[in-house]
Amino acid sequence: MHNALFIIAATALMSFNLHAQTCCSATQEFAALSVKNAFRSAHAEPRSASLPIHSGTSVAIPVPGEKPANVVMFKATGEPSATVLVIHEWWGLNDNIKNVAHTLYENLGKNVDVIAVDLYEGVVTSNREEAAAAMQNADADRIKSVLNAVIDASRSDNIGTIGWCFGGGWSLQASMLAGTKASACVIYYGMPEKDVDKLRRLNASVLGIFATEDKWITPEVVSEFQSNMTTAGKSLQLKLYKADHAFANPSNPGYDNEHAQDAWKATVEFFRIHLLQ
Repeated sequence: MHNALFIIAATALMSFNLHAQTCCSATQEFAALSVKNAFRSAHAEPRSASLPIHSGTSVAIPVPGEKPANVVMFKATGEPSATVLVIHEWWGLNDNIKNVAHTLYENLGKNVDVIAVDLYEGVVTSNREEAAAAMQNADADRIKSVLNAVIDASRSDNIGTIGWCFGGGWSLQASMLAGTKASACVIYYGMPEKDVDKLRRLNASVLGIFATEDKWITPEVVSEFQSNMTTAGKSLQLKLYKADHAFANPSNPGYDNEHAQDAWKATVEFFRIHLLQ
């Protein structure tokens, strides 16, 4: 009887430990950081967008069995050679992200569809506590449904993704969801996928832009990502800057113009090579 109880208890413990090791995805791991006071405090509340607001066209994209997805689209002047999904930071789809989407549209020659995707269902904030709550409340299954719907509705089967912070991690996930349609993925200081088997299914080349002073997406996290991508046999280009998290956000009081401009130049060149050629 005691042996039977021991076996049951040991089996339950093994099951619990296995679940503890596999329950949380990379995006969930990043969202969990929002409960930490230090993480929330490290995000300076953004200034108003310093550039002209380019609102693009608001579009509702049908999601099977669910409410529509909301996006802001910058539509190619002709038949698009590619589609780029732009994924916002934890502040939501704000004016800064719309400006960045428009800038990318301009830099890529207006021959791509650039789609800024709202993963917060309309929530936009400049308050770090509200941003933390929004990131915690973002439902991963709903996000995947939204991204799949946008991918399916894209006018091109040649897809790129880009995102920052919260959106950086989802940029990589979106490229994995896009399967063979994905050609290029850019991650700005987002949580990388750690599951090598998932990375093996990635079709896109990846540009990872990270900050060496980042206390959350640390150099150790980046090094592990590099190792996992090598193991998975995938293409990864890294740009590391002596800067802090969110250094490339012009609405961030800690914006680092020199490093941000260099990172953006690398981003545009990466998309031109891996998406447009």
